[in-house]
Amino acid sequence: MIADFHFLRPLWLLALLAAPLLVVLIGRRTDVRSQWKGMIAPHLLDHLLIEKGGKHRFHPVHLTAALIAIAAIAAAGPTWQREKPPFVEDTAPLAIAIDLTETMNATDISPTRLERAKLKVQDILSMRKGAHTALFAYAGTAHMVLPLTDDANLIRTYLAALSPGIMPVSGRDTGKALQVVEAALSSEAVPGTILFMTDGVERTAFDAFAQYKGRNDLMVLGIGTADGGPVKTAGGQFLTDATGARVRAKLDVDALKALQSASKTQVATVTPDDSDVRWIVRRIQTSFAQKTAEGLTRWYDAGWWLTIPITFLAALWFRRGWTVRWAVYLVAIGTVLSGAKAEAADRSFADLWFTPDQQGQRAIARGDFQGAAGDFADPAWQGVALYRTGRYQDAIDAFAQADTAESYYNQGNALMHLDKAEEAIAAYQQALKRRPDWAEAKQNLTVAEKRKADKDKQDQDAQQEAAGLDPDQVQFDDKGKKGKEGTVAGAPQTAEMWMRNIQVSPADLLARKFAIEAKDAQP
Repeated sequence: MIADFHFLRPLWLLALLAAPLLVVLIGRRTDVRSQWKGMIAPHLLDHLLIEKGGKHRFHPVHLTAALIAIAAIAAAGPTWQREKPPFVEDTAPLAIAIDLTETMNATDISPTRLERAKLKVQDILSMRKGAHTALFAYAGTAHMVLPLTDDANLIRTYLAALSPGIMPVSGRDTGKALQVVEAALSSEAVPGTILFMTDGVERTAFDAFAQYKGRNDLMVLGIGTADGGPVKTAGGQFLTDATGARVRAKLDVDALKALQSASKTQVATVTPDDSDVRWIVRRIQTSFAQKTAEGLTRWYDAGWWLTIPITFLAALWFRRGWTVRWAVYLVAIGTVLSGAKAEAADRSFADLWFTPDQQGQRAIARGDFQGAAGDFADPAWQGVALYRTGRYQDAIDAFAQADTAESYYNQGNALMHLDKAEEAIAAYQQALKRRPDWAEAKQNLTVAEKRKADKDKQDQDAQQEAAGLDPDQVQFDDKGKKGKEGTVAGAPQTAEMWMRNIQVSPADLLARKFAIEAKDAQP
């Protein structure tokens, strides 16, 4: 802490020179002895002068000098620690990967392990209102269900559709799931957390967790009991072995402990109450606060604390005989000027004690982003508040008032929300011109370029479809049955096309999408 101590505005420390200078000047002016020294003999001067209180009396000039010194230090901005971003709890990204192997239908936890995992996800969403969450599913293959979004209702819709039946490949490949989730989060500007909800991690995946080098924290919530329970099939029957006995799936607690010892993964098991959920949310917030890059924080200006001693010292001016006539004039002039700008009735109580930016920060602390947007005078902070309220165009206008790398970076983020990828690319490029080594801006630029390419491809497909070439239509000629090669009209299907064009239930849509992705992944 001592090593980090410095001043944000050190030039204000030059005002400290005014304090001793003022004492010297006023002292010479009020020194009657020095004024008469050349006119009256020294032995007579001692008897002619009447001095009140002696030489060491505390004079108003000393109080003024002390106020100048303290005010100079406060204006210089003493600081020794960084303050958290105002939206730490809201912006911590979380990716949840849910195990959809058959054993997740075991009934040792009511109603089943999978259904209990879904309930835990809903509890997490309730505790992280407004935060960004992504959803993944895995078994023998791993797939993204939803990218990072703050739409909790959308997540709940697709969460309800998850079941082992939609997975194209049986088995369990947790290592592959880790790769898929990490790739999806690699373009994020801030670190997050990857949470696996599973009833076991195969030991062949331990190396993937132990060698993980990403920025995100890894967590595993074990769903199940050590005693295990029977496994239900898709038809509601219980899974049986060759002898007709019910198959019981047990939670391998020893394997989870071994995983925690072999890697930096944080492991916990499901609890009947919400203590497991609170543990998860608390770890997410704590980890995010610790890992937040210095570029996303700022030094905490502790100078405002010095306004307290300044206030007490200023109160001494009301002592009898200490009133300075010109100070009264200054107060009167200030009152007239403030009245010319606005009526006294228009000034709130907070205006008397807090600057607009301080009022905006207080509104943010209360979660009132709409009010904060109206309070802030600083365009950058005003833009942040407008951004958090979803007023992206207004946020762009606020950010554009500054010609800095951060301004262009924030404009790019807001433009991405407005689906203006081409303009966002230009904004990110301007940010990189000013800070060529800004990793987050490079990552966001890559995402914007990919989104523009995808949009251009969609427009091209739409033009082909309008011209009579349906990219989803596959046709074969009648000679195909005779052993001759058929013809295929249009482009091959992709998972993105299914997401855009198929009007089916979420479960059927995910099953089709996962099947296409699994087929495309085959060598």
